[in-house]
Amino acid sequence: MDFTISDEMKMVTEAVGRFVREKVQPLEVETEEAAAIPADRLATVRAEAQALGFYALNMSEEVGGGGLGVLDMCLVEEKLGQTSDALIRRIFGQVYPMLEAFEGPLRDRYLHPTVKGDKICAMAITEPGAGSDAAAIRTHARLEGDEWVLNGTKHFISDGDIADYIIVMAVTDAEKRARGGITLLIVDSDTPGFRVVRNQKMMGHRGYGHAELTFDEVRIPRENVLGPVGEGFRVMMANVGGIRLGHIGARAVGMASRVLELMRDHAATRQQFGQPIGDFQMVQQMIADSAMEIFATRMMVLNTAWEVDHGMDPRDKVSMVKVQASEMLGRVADRGLQVFGGYGFTKELPLERIYRDARVTRIYDGTSEVHRMLIARSVIKRGLTL
Repeated sequence: MDFTISDEMKMVTEAVGRFVREKVQPLEVETEEAAAIPADRLATVRAEAQALGFYALNMSEEVGGGGLGVLDMCLVEEKLGQTSDALIRRIFGQVYPMLEAFEGPLRDRYLHPTVKGDKICAMAITEPGAGSDAAAIRTHARLEGDEWVLNGTKHFISDGDIADYIIVMAVTDAEKRARGGITLLIVDSDTPGFRVVRNQKMMGHRGYGHAELTFDEVRIPRENVLGPVGEGFRVMMANVGGIRLGHIGARAVGMASRVLELMRDHAATRQQFGQPIGDFQMVQQMIADSAMEIFATRMMVLNTAWEVDHGMDPRDKVSMVKVQASEMLGRVADRGLQVFGGYGFTKELPLERIYRDARVTRIYDGTSEVHRMLIARSVIKRGLTL
């Protein structure tokens, strides 16, 4: 395997990293304190990002995106990971790759405006009784003439409060629920019967909404479907690997790298007992362990992303990355706070925010326990080729 990064990608990642440090990170404190991004400054920075071609880099050039593959996108996501998820979403675009499954007039109505940044899409999968087990969803739709009639509840839906349209995973054939009975339906936010019940307050990831949504006899056109009818779960799972690698794996590497840099600088300058704390072996161990874990996780992310780009199906490795990256970030954030001592516990540094934000990565997109179960089943039933 060739680990060489092309000169073009080096330039792209360096440019994105510089933009994050100079333009995006200065917005973090205000966003955290207000639980919202300052609108005027957001508009300016987002316009700059779009002008530089940093918006929707994961989408194909055919639909107006940056055309980056999974591996190259992971290199970019490392840089994006050095700021908060709220700012990533608003400035660089949370454009889901499965949107390319739109066909016909739906591409002009939904896909292209989303890639351009003119529309915001929310993905509504999680329910009160269906988290990691997405196949257990109860939201359902029946076909009446030329309309789907949708009923159900979704929660923890990122951007559900401001989205222009929502892609809703719903059961459309209860008898085939396990095999081909789930469909992705498109609901415009102004459709009668759709309601944002509340924004669920979180311990972290401030700056964007996590909404509870209800659908009460919501009528939508028959053609408002993403992908084939009954194939919603397949369409979702075909894209989820790349999303997990970038949004969790690579971003965790980026955020942990930021923590390590803070630890390094503090260890070199903070004096205790007449010497820098970096001279103490226990501090050195925390820094060394963090560096090793970040490196190991990065190699896992890039290897798995390379396999996806080459047409392989490394779903076991994706699960391994999900567990390793999320738990690595939690450990590194904890060590960083420990190295800074009391200062790390204050809001004067980004460490306490990172510490809180890191915790949920072990939960969303499948808990660590569920992914360990999937890995173990694979090893027991089929063996595992690494």
